Amino acid sequence: MNKQQLAAKIWESANQMRSKIEANEYKDYILGFIFYKYLSEKQLQFARKNDFTEENIKALSEDDTETVDFIKKSIGYFLSYNNLFHTWIEEGADFSEDNVITALSAFNRSISSKHKKLFDGIFNTLETGLSKLGETAAKRTKAIRDLLYLIKDIPMNGKQDYDVLGFIYEYLIEKFAANAGKKAGEFYTPHEVSVLMSEIVSDHLKDRKEIQIYDSCSGSGSLLINIGSSVAKYMDDKDNIKYFAQELKKNTYNLTRMNLVMRGLKPDNIETRNGDTLEDDWPYFDENDPVHSYNTLYVDAVVSNPPYSQKWTSANKESDPRYSRFGLAPKTKADFAFLLHDLYHLKPDGIMNIVLPHGVLFRGGEEGNIRKHLIEENHIDAIIGLPAGVFFGTGIPTIIIVLKQKRTNTDVLIVDASKGFIKEGKNNKLRASDIRRIADVVRDRKDTPKFSKKVTRDTIRLNDYNLNIPRYVDSSPAAESWDIYAAMFGGIPVKEIDALQAYWEALPDLRASLFEKTTAINAQLKVNDIKEGLYAHSSVSAFAKAYKEAFHSFESYLNDRLLSDPTQIGISKEQIILSSDIFTRLDTIALIDKYEAYQLLDDKWQTIKVDLEIIQTEGIEATRIVDPNMVMKKKNGKDTEVQDGWKGRIMPFELVQQLYLSEDLAALQDKENKLVQIAASIESIFEDLDEDDKEEETVNEAKTGFTNAAVIREAKQLRAALKKDSKLALEPYEKTIIKVDGLLTEEKKLKKEVKTDALALHLKTKDTIEAVTDSQITELLQHKWINPVVKSLQSLPDNTIDTLSRKLQHLADKYATTYSEVAKDIKQAENALADLLDDLTGNEHDMKAMNEFKNLLKTEG
Repeated sequence: MNKQQLAAKIWESANQMRSKIEANEYKDYILGFIFYKYLSEKQLQFARKNDFTEENIKALSEDDTETVDFIKKSIGYFLSYNNLFHTWIEEGADFSEDNVITALSAFNRSISSKHKKLFDGIFNTLETGLSKLGETAAKRTKAIRDLLYLIKDIPMNGKQDYDVLGFIYEYLIEKFAANAGKKAGEFYTPHEVSVLMSEIVSDHLKDRKEIQIYDSCSGSGSLLINIGSSVAKYMDDKDNIKYFAQELKKNTYNLTRMNLVMRGLKPDNIETRNGDTLEDDWPYFDENDPVHSYNTLYVDAVVSNPPYSQKWTSANKESDPRYSRFGLAPKTKADFAFLLHDLYHLKPDGIMNIVLPHGVLFRGGEEGNIRKHLIEENHIDAIIGLPAGVFFGTGIPTIIIVLKQKRTNTDVLIVDASKGFIKEGKNNKLRASDIRRIADVVRDRKDTPKFSKKVTRDTIRLNDYNLNIPRYVDSSPAAESWDIYAAMFGGIPVKEIDALQAYWEALPDLRASLFEKTTAINAQLKVNDIKEGLYAHSSVSAFAKAYKEAFHSFESYLNDRLLSDPTQIGISKEQIILSSDIFTRLDTIALIDKYEAYQLLDDKWQTIKVDLEIIQTEGIEATRIVDPNMVMKKKNGKDTEVQDGWKGRIMPFELVQQLYLSEDLAALQDKENKLVQIAASIESIFEDLDEDDKEEETVNEAKTGFTNAAVIREAKQLRAALKKDSKLALEPYEKTIIKVDGLLTEEKKLKKEVKTDALALHLKTKDTIEAVTDSQITELLQHKWINPVVKSLQSLPDNTIDTLSRKLQHLADKYATTYSEVAKDIKQAENALADLLDDLTGNEHDMKAMNEFKNLLKTEG
């Protein structure tokens, strides 16, 4: 299975296994064991690379000090053979929790002095938490063994961009965060927010040969890693990136270290610290020698997602160089304290991104003074308002502030990106197109209606340094307005037609063909069918033709890029290349939103990317591999994984059947259609029974317990009677049973054939995939990868015209009925009701009330 499927399977099982243990705690166990497996596999790979035989590996022990020192010096730690992950698995029933306790203790004393800071105490969370996995040693052993077997199939040898381990690790962190409530914010920044910050940072740093990046509140380390991955796309050597991470909470600090180490980063490029960012400034010294190593570090990029509005100790911080220039944040809200700390460690040509609550933009007091100084000293480059609910555990509005030490421009770009997202479960999520739209507007510093605006420092001064986004960017949709004249007399207001000016400019003469003026301020439609009128116009045809011409070579372009040699594609960069090509083709095409096109590409790219990762890891032969299709089914009352047929590792069975087994597929579908027809015929027979037959059927059901499912049994009895006496007269209801019996007999036979044919086709498909030729592989990949992308992009012109059609229809419907017509209809209804009241009778008081009611309803005179 691919990495997404494997990650989902592990999460589903882990979530069930944790039982009553909080997600926030259970993550430490499974992630800790994944990390231990990584260290075991890394040592085995190192040993084999250095010509250790299997006998040498099995002999690894702490007693062999020479070998221990050699391995420790090379990879930073040593594990004896008995303590390796795969040895635990081989122990089988002999494994116990003591194996883990012994191994973790041994690891702590087998760390090289050079790597002491990186590895020391990294398993403390796991060690101290084992007791929560069960009340007895036997229960804890079972819980641990279940975890080990759950993760044993995670491959640890990432090749090219197929970083399975890193993907699964972050996937699990995200899933645990989604289930951890408010505690999620302690260790996780949503992946999409990380990607957005990464795009902004990497664009600023893309020309540099060596880069240092720092996260002052690192959590699980995922934000820092995503920044590094994005920056690495523009560098020749990713080993020229150095990572600094600081985290207050010990458990979370361990996650940071594990995550960084497992990404294959050189240990010398990882600097971490478990400490209070605000109390003890860092990075500026070697903790082993703080007195003689004082040297404030300035980095190329600082990113952070600190805890929001937490209390801090501001006393005696006035002389702290981090805060002395700008002032102290209030002790009840440390948001600006984190921001100033981060800014202090930024190089003059560096860039900083920090996630903070919306309140920092407009709160007064000490925060207002700090904000004023930051603006006057020209540090705030951009403010990005994010959708509410994008962070787990909190629904408060958040922002990203982009800051720099030195800037040539003095304006502030304000972006309201709060409306661009999709709903996913309880949270909102940035789409790929939302991220790209924001990153592009920050890069280009563009003014975009209802989205972004460059605000001058003078304007901000006039607003008393209040940076609240709605003051500068109004992203709310325009309120529905009604024209009084059109509402009274009909027609469509010219000013509302003018509001669609972008369409009229892109589609010349279309407006004139659809509307004619009736007054200076009103118009009316000249066509009966708006959609038909649109598609019949030459400008719409020209628009569709221009789009088609712009993309006429796109399919062959994709074929060249993706199918010439899938093993050599740079996966991380390819989507950027393809999207740039799409954007270039759309440069001359009006009305089409290029970010909508980008989203269509991204939707399909996720499938292509997974396939490419597999091909580049396993070779093109992976396209011929068929795997058991494992599903969970109830067996003896327990959820058990069992095989249910086969599935292609890359090639979908359905696609192979459509292309190469179409006759078999059509024959099977024909029989399946006949089954549907038989079921419909049986239903129709019972529906067509006249009322007397239905009553007789009801009586028979009451007497014999007859149901439709028992028809065949009743029919057999009648047929047996017929054989004995061919002159036996059949009642209408009995004839119905005979007819239905025939249909059910045919259905039973057909179901058996369908089952047999379906299995035969399934196995034939398996054989076909395993024997596909190179040319068939290319053809299949074209249908799986290329065609869906091309087809989705082809829909954009029609989507655009359909949108215009809906807008115009709304205008037409809005003023189709005038107020005077409505008032007239109301009066007619009132008069009719008054006439009906004349037929009512009652006592003296009732009739007096009724006459008054009629007077109110009737028109005057």
